[in-house]
Amino acid sequence: MDAKDLKTLKPDALSPAEIAGKAEDVGAVKAQMPLGQTFLLAVMAGIFIGFGGMFMLLIKSDAALSPAVAAILGGLAFCTGLFLVITAGAELFTGNALMMVGRLSRRFSWRGMLRNWVVVYLGNFAGALLLVALLFFADYAQTNTGALGATMLTVAAGKIGQPWSVLLFKGIMCNFLVCLAVWVAYAARTVTDKFFAILLPITAFVACGFEHCVANMFFLPMGWLTGQAGQGLVADGATLPVVELSGVFYNLSIVTVGNIIGGALFVGVAYWLIYRREGRKGGGS
Repeated sequence: MDAKDLKTLKPDALSPAEIAGKAEDVGAVKAQMPLGQTFLLAVMAGIFIGFGGMFMLLIKSDAALSPAVAAILGGLAFCTGLFLVITAGAELFTGNALMMVGRLSRRFSWRGMLRNWVVVYLGNFAGALLLVALLFFADYAQTNTGALGATMLTVAAGKIGQPWSVLLFKGIMCNFLVCLAVWVAYAARTVTDKFFAILLPITAFVACGFEHCVANMFFLPMGWLTGQAGQGLVADGATLPVVELSGVFYNLSIVTVGNIIGGALFVGVAYWLIYRREGRKGGGS
């Protein structure tokens, strides 16, 4: 290969500056998407993230695994959700925090961005609840002789039994990593590239115990419904905690705010300041 060939060689991935430009373009498309299409794609994303949670719970229900191994393997399993969102096509609330890049460049209005966020949040919740119902009627909690049901309750109870400040900062850290995963996936040119782009950031956030509002739309109702049905209430002779609906909304309200801060500010605003501040385009007000 000579010098001329090297000059015309197309790079394997977008550069960081090109990623910022793509984030603007993607955000503009999202802001203008019809509400019905947005909602249905959001329902799919809620189901996909729930698939990741479903897979993770199965691994965590194996008592033979050490905590560290269960956390890492659970994180790898959870990657299923974002991989499906990125490659199959879906609208995920946490990832859409990156619309902040396009908003700051005035590619669309605040109203367009906030409308997308509200519709996608509701669609994600609807999709997660649909999967909860499907798994409930599939008697998924009885997997592993009921150990999975006990894990559902333990995971859900652990998420609602934390101070609000802890949940807020866990939400920030979670979507800092999730939006970095989406950001790097924007650079990818192949399905394989996208898979490896999300692998480490998503595994890290799950293994470290950070809080993701869309994942919790699955974990918390699943734990609550399992407890209401009396499935998995006793494990090794010990009664497991009860998950209350008030705890579900307590967690989601705080974690959602943390996720917005972590994604929109720590990734969206930060990279806009680095790469796009001087190249703003006219548009929505």
